[in-house]
Amino acid sequence: MATLHIEHPITDFTVWKEAFDRFAAARADAGVRRHRVQRPVDDPAYVVVDLDFDEVADAERFLGFLRSRVWASAESAPALAGTPRTRILETAEDHQGSGPSTST
Repeated sequence: MATLHIEHPITDFTVWKEAFDRFAAARADAGVRRHRVQRPVDDPAYVVVDLDFDEVADAERFLGFLRSRVWASAESAPALAGTPRTRILETAEDHQGSGPSTST
């Protein structure tokens, strides 16, 4: 699995989220399997987005789309403040635990 990790400042979360939601079909068409939107607890004017793909190449193509078609246009990205920081990550381990194990 590959994750396109994006973070950037925003001017208004509601406006940003409406714009993000408008690209749901584009994300699905690009092969996004799952996404997470997070906000730092101490900074409401910042978002962190993780988009999961099956392949690194899919994440790279979608990043190109974001750079050329979304972030390049104030109309497409109305609440974007500054240049997004991005990384494409490969999953080395994925564990969903239920808390610390105990032995008796």
